[in-house]
Amino acid sequence: MTTEFLLITFALFLSGAICVPLASRFGLGSVLGYLIAGILVGPILHQLNVDITSLQHFAEFGVVMMLFIVGLEMSPKSLWEMRSQIFVLGGLQVSLSALAIAAIALAFGVVWQTAIAIGLIFALSSTAIVNQTLNEKGLLRSDGGQASFSTLLFQDVAVIPMLALLPLLALPELADHAHHDDGHGAGFSLVAGLNGWQTALVNFAAIALVVGGGIMLTNPIFRYVAKAKLRELLIATALMLVVGIALLMSLVGLSPALGTFLAGVVMANSEYRHELESDIDPFKGLFLGVFFITIGAGISFGYLADNFLILIGLTVGMIAVKMVVMFGLAQLFGLKGEHKWLYALGLAQAGEFGFVLLSFAVSNFILSAELSQLLLMVVALSMLITPFIFIFYDRVIAPHYAQGQVRPADTIEATNGIIIAGHGRFGGIVNRVLRAAGFAPTVVDYSSDQLDMLRKFGLKVYFGDATRPDLLHAAGIEHAKILVIAIDDKHAITDLAKYVIKNNPHVHVIARAVDRNHVYDLWAYGCRDIIRETYDSSMRTARSSLEALGLDRNTAQHLVDEFDSFDRKTMIELAEHWQVEVPATENEQYMGRIRESLDHWEEQLIGRMKKIIDKDQDTTEKSSSG
Repeated sequence: MTTEFLLITFALFLSGAICVPLASRFGLGSVLGYLIAGILVGPILHQLNVDITSLQHFAEFGVVMMLFIVGLEMSPKSLWEMRSQIFVLGGLQVSLSALAIAAIALAFGVVWQTAIAIGLIFALSSTAIVNQTLNEKGLLRSDGGQASFSTLLFQDVAVIPMLALLPLLALPELADHAHHDDGHGAGFSLVAGLNGWQTALVNFAAIALVVGGGIMLTNPIFRYVAKAKLRELLIATALMLVVGIALLMSLVGLSPALGTFLAGVVMANSEYRHELESDIDPFKGLFLGVFFITIGAGISFGYLADNFLILIGLTVGMIAVKMVVMFGLAQLFGLKGEHKWLYALGLAQAGEFGFVLLSFAVSNFILSAELSQLLLMVVALSMLITPFIFIFYDRVIAPHYAQGQVRPADTIEATNGIIIAGHGRFGGIVNRVLRAAGFAPTVVDYSSDQLDMLRKFGLKVYFGDATRPDLLHAAGIEHAKILVIAIDDKHAITDLAKYVIKNNPHVHVIARAVDRNHVYDLWAYGCRDIIRETYDSSMRTARSSLEALGLDRNTAQHLVDEFDSFDRKTMIELAEHWQVEVPATENEQYMGRIRESLDHWEEQLIGRMKKIIDKDQDTTEKSSSG
């Protein structure tokens, strides 16, 4: 048994290790690589008599982990801001897609109970594939990506009422011919035998426990575990939290994915948020990879060949119906250009919860086993097609709209030794100050809407991508004294600073940094004039807070200046241990230096601050007595 288990594990990992790098190299994406790996390893698993469906249910834990990490990256505030998209857009998508598909099924003579079940199952999309792909392509924060995420989140919530509704659609004739139960619904449950309001009460209590525990227990638990100074124990604790929440949700009949997402949102403000994320992320990727492999392995090519035309027709038809519905919703909710296509194309497939609902529908006598097998193949094929749909979006839709938006870079008429890259809320203030002081910077910005607005006010700003070497040359980088990098994109800032420092070392580069880690990246590439975008405003807020607490203006300013000096000194010291593209928690030198010095630094800073307060108080008292 051990040998068989090791052989199955080796086959899964080997197929992924071979296919995924090849798929990524040819621009097909990791999801398609895993699906191809599953298709190739499928015959081996069938020869070993592996229950692929059970393996798939086990690997679905990757979806649970993925939603937990997505929750960690959000906050209750951002979730509240998205409420209209989640409940209105998501609700309309599920309702209209289910109704449209059910109506077509009715037109083909399917009984209404089965038609509704098919509509509900096909209305769902693949959270695993879509979120993974949007993350890989950097599209999750786009308008289309946010609409997709909101809809997927509602779909995960909608699975709960679907599980409650489907048993009401049972067909007596299927129940009469059933001679055995497939085991679904067996197992321990906290809501077994309870009526509706009792079940609702238990569900509410479970959600309250997850929320309350996330708020009150996460930090104390991790502080306690961290005392052991064993990274593997922190990882085990992180996994324990996710598994425990998923188990609790399963016991009360709720979606484990929804429960862990909610827990992630609650823990988004925890001091251990990044620790949780970095610990769980590798396991999430591993489980998701196995999940996609099992989908590929579950495709029966013999059955596909025997029913090729009907399966292709059903798959294409289902995708087309959902695309029409979602394209209309995208128009209604104001998505424009490539974003409405991203939403309509990206969510057109069926989802992994379809496998769960199909099994549930068979066990509750709503679908026959033969029809369920046919629909299961449609779900699998639609998921297999999805990466190709995203490739079509990347290579046809996105470039088409990009061409429509691109305008040629402006000809830069004069250069004067000062270049500002980016004229938003950050670069705009720099430009105004320099102009008021009698200087005339060359300002370059890549937002045509922003430039058109500025030109209405009579400001001279050039359109162009400042990260392009040819435009830098046109702006006079060879003879420039300073370059102020004020663009919004973190990676673009880093790339531009790295290029100019390497190729034009005489230029004084002043770079905007979005956070502390970005400072370290820029420092590693040789930039020595780095401005954290919210740092100065935060310092002024701290000074105002000290004044509000009763300190006079001079003392508050002295304290802020002392903190500023101390912070810069420690940052430079830590920057020497920074490794670009290595997560902070995996950089042993960096983390070790922090652990060694944190208590000493804190004592030193507190001591310095106390001396300033005592000195200023003595000065004030002497002035008053004099």
